Amino acid sequence: MASKHDELRALIEPVVESMGCELWGLEYLTQGRHATLRLFIDKEDGILVEDCANVSRQVSAVMDVEDPISCEYSLEVSSPGADRALYSLDQYQRYIGEKVKIQLRVPFEGRRKFTGILNAVESDDVVVVVDKEEFLLPIGSIDKANIIPRF
Repeated sequence: MASKHDELRALIEPVVESMGCELWGLEYLTQGRHATLRLFIDKEDGILVEDCANVSRQVSAVMDVEDPISCEYSLEVSSPGADRALYSLDQYQRYIGEKVKIQLRVPFEGRRKFTGILNAVESDDVVVVVDKEEFLLPIGSIDKANIIPRF
């Protein structure tokens, strides 16, 4: 059985792609009787406010018809930003060589937070170099990962 996250992604991703954008990330958060559906969209030449508004209108229409969320919810659409979160191995692969901040769900070698250079992606693991030491972190144990932007 697919998770709610997977169900929403399968419903929303084709809509976003049909509008010339990539569904970079999806967050579905519930609090009591209210939920927030947060979409991060991207495209090669960047995201404009109009892109977010257009995607929001299209996704809202599909959500109204399909009704996959039974409670009251808010829909938020934005760009991933310069400090973009990483959600998939493909996204990690795109940012090899960049500085990242990773937080794990459970400690690995006594720590949960790693800030360093994203060195590689091997199978289902992310390789991060922190202070000249290499760490192999399973993607399934990563709670949150963000690019640290260079200015």
